[in-house]
Amino acid sequence: MEQQEYAVGLDIGTTKIVSMIGRKNEYGKLEILGVGKSKSLGVHRGVVNNITQTITSIQQAVSQAEGVSGIKISDVTVGIAGQHIRSLQHSDYITRGDSETVIDQDDITKLCNQVLKLVMLPGEEIIHVLPQEYKIDGQSDVKEPVGMYGGRLEANFHVVVGQVASIRNIYRCVKSANLGLKAITLEPLASADAVLSQEEKEAGVALIDIGGGTTDLAIFKDGIIRHTAVIPQGGNIITQDIKEGCSIIEKQAELLKTKFGSAWPGENKENEIVSIPGLRGREPKEITLKNLSKIIHARVIEILETVFVEIKNYGHEEPKKQLIAGVVLTGGGSQLKHIKQLAEYVTGMPSRIGYPNEHLAGGSDTENTSPLFATAVGLVMKGLEAHRENVDEVVEEQIMEEEVEVVVEKEEDIVEAVEEENTTTQEPKSKGIFDSWATKFKDFLDKAE
Repeated sequence: MEQQEYAVGLDIGTTKIVSMIGRKNEYGKLEILGVGKSKSLGVHRGVVNNITQTITSIQQAVSQAEGVSGIKISDVTVGIAGQHIRSLQHSDYITRGDSETVIDQDDITKLCNQVLKLVMLPGEEIIHVLPQEYKIDGQSDVKEPVGMYGGRLEANFHVVVGQVASIRNIYRCVKSANLGLKAITLEPLASADAVLSQEEKEAGVALIDIGGGTTDLAIFKDGIIRHTAVIPQGGNIITQDIKEGCSIIEKQAELLKTKFGSAWPGENKENEIVSIPGLRGREPKEITLKNLSKIIHARVIEILETVFVEIKNYGHEEPKKQLIAGVVLTGGGSQLKHIKQLAEYVTGMPSRIGYPNEHLAGGSDTENTSPLFATAVGLVMKGLEAHRENVDEVVEEQIMEEEVEVVVEKEEDIVEAVEEENTTTQEPKSKGIFDSWATKFKDFLDKAE
């Protein structure tokens, strides 16, 4: 299988590292060819703090995906998150030389590149420049400026910023694992691509991706990204609370959370008890499910309220910014029992669990459609998108080369015609015909330029 046919997403999370290989089938749906998963060692709250262990975990996940798919992985699209991520709003403009020429993609690129030159705080770097609304010669609310005319092109941007050191550490880990970095993208944006429909993005929706170390937020309205945030709390902090509250080891706390945990304590009766084996011949511990749910409930409420503060900062209470589609929960933490109802209680908005099956081909493995893999699916989609853009550029270059060859061939024909006419007796009329022909050819070259 050729490299061009597929893309690889690498989700470097706090609890797990996932390597996923996928390609588009004949219906334009995503077909998962192989998945590799390894325990994440060396990542804390989305930030690499042990490069050697992270490299080993990446190699394990990639090797597993290669074994399943039979494909040798060379390039990956990587997700980035972590508490160092922040976002800001920025407006900028360019003045075009000729307002009577059509605005094209080069003008948009020039405007975006201008934003990339923004001076950030020491140690920070711009990760994404995401255009929102455009304005052309004072005309506002322009969603697609390409094809329009104007002298002043202006836009509002959502700019995502991260720490240079954290971004470089991810790059070093990927490179040391003998992989090429095709693209780096913000994880909430990748998750949003995987689980949200275009209708939800138009209506207004808040995507909450509850991972192991962080909770990522992405808000969409009118089909455009409006707000992003990364909150340094996730499923691991719930496990830590259970471990300390019940005086048990971390492995037992994680099992308790996934098997018996609930975010709503009201459903458990006082006499519902689970017995935990004691260490090294010690007496087993008995824990009531009601107490377990109370511990989980307190921490989940805290995480959701922190997210809701970010939603309020976006201004969802304003009529124009209202999130009609409500909240979509994804990530491993969204599998916690009754978390959907708790999200509705905290935010006062309708909610659902986001499964990454919207863009997956029929008959996909049920494990791949779990919210656990939402980010990985989104990263594969981003990788395929980046590849398609590269292919389009190559095709465009080939077309331009063919046009140049045609021009050269025509030029050679003209030279031959001139030489032929120079060797024969010419009438004034035939010379006039050649002059008009040469003028037309000159016009053709001018237009080609």
